[in-house]
Amino acid sequence: MPRDDCPCGTGRPYARCCGRWHVGEQHLQAPDAEALMRSRYSAYAKGLAGYIGDTWHPSTRPSVIEPDPPGLQWLRLEIKRHTVQDADHATVEFVAVSKLGGRAQRLHETSRFVREGGRWYYVAGDWTAG
Repeated sequence: MPRDDCPCGTGRPYARCCGRWHVGEQHLQAPDAEALMRSRYSAYAKGLAGYIGDTWHPSTRPSVIEPDPPGLQWLRLEIKRHTVQDADHATVEFVAVSKLGGRAQRLHETSRFVREGGRWYYVAGDWTAG
């Protein structure tokens, strides 16, 4: 992946993809649950714990966002499905692959999102083994 490509895997430059949700005029304004999911993955890949906390719904957000373990690398995001329940609720099923200490790890989750006050938030997710 070229240096300026977005970590979320769209192939677009970071600044025109998830970077616009991380900083600037459109900060925290991802237009839908899938865009928020991609921007949260990119925030993990770039170590932007503040963004992760700001986009986590206050009802489920942990009091402290723990940093990733030293040496963890986020390698790939695959969006499996984006399902809209109504104008303010959606789910995103995804697989994220990371590597730590030479060992690949796979996170398969179906995440729930809610829109409040015009902003999308991550609420919680259900993990799938494997």
